[in-house]
Amino acid sequence: MKYVLMPFVAWVAAGCLKFLINTVRSGKLAFNLIGYGGFPSTHTTVASSVAFLAGFTEGFDTPIFSIGLGFLIIVIIDAHGLRRHVGRQAKVLNRLQDFENLRERMGHTYFEIAGGIIFGALLAVIFANTNF
Repeated sequence: MKYVLMPFVAWVAAGCLKFLINTVRSGKLAFNLIGYGGFPSTHTTVASSVAFLAGFTEGFDTPIFSIGLGFLIIVIIDAHGLRRHVGRQAKVLNRLQDFENLRERMGHTYFEIAGGIIFGALLAVIFANTNF
């Protein structure tokens, strides 16, 4: 059951942490800052939590950890590369149009990604040492 619950717990925990950090930074409730980008990377937190849970419970030299690690690497590449480029394109399009603006903050910095990896690993340690 841990493997089924882990991604959902990581998703909610990362979202709550991101909301709290954005609230402190902006000085007001940060409902309008929820979405793509920010610290920690929610996608990276979810992917790393599952990969590390497999590593902590099954072993770091197992096929299941290798699959999780491969997935995590793909998520990191997407979070930093592709989505940042989408944000840059949105910035250019926003300058060219006269109607509703596109969201420009789409990707993650390496710091935000590292925060997601560390937070996911921490959640995995907690889950690996919990009996349910």
